[in-house]
Amino acid sequence: MNRSDSRDDGGADTGTVLAAGCVLWRRSPHGGGLEIALVHRPRYDDWSHPKGKLKPGEDALHGAVREVVEETGMGCAPGAVLPTLHYLAKGRPKEVRYWAAEAVDDDIFVPNREVDRLLWLPPDAARRRLSYDHDRTLIDALLHALRPS
Repeated sequence: MNRSDSRDDGGADTGTVLAAGCVLWRRSPHGGGLEIALVHRPRYDDWSHPKGKLKPGEDALHGAVREVVEETGMGCAPGAVLPTLHYLAKGRPKEVRYWAAEAVDDDIFVPNREVDRLLWLPPDAARRRLSYDHDRTLIDALLHALRPS
């Protein structure tokens, strides 16, 4: 798969689980500082960025935006491509493509079966709250992407 292509091949040829997500951010309504959305998944009792498995043939960027909507109830405007993460999940290789995405509305979060809590945190607090080291690297990538050039 060409890394610049956002098309998904379903992972069928490699056995790799393909997923996509966003590092969702906004300017705080209280002071304008940067805040990052983290979701809590009760099934795993972890904190992470909104993400999920791609549907067969689904474009990775489309899947990332779909997952943000499904897990947070918010629309978003995707921006910079962030690093793709590779790790093992349940003994299978997993590849998760990420984008920076600004929240474009502030719909009320409604807890659901997959995600029971949503937090907006400043970058340092978000880094501490995340359950997995590999997710922390995405905060640094987001900050770099948002830095004025």
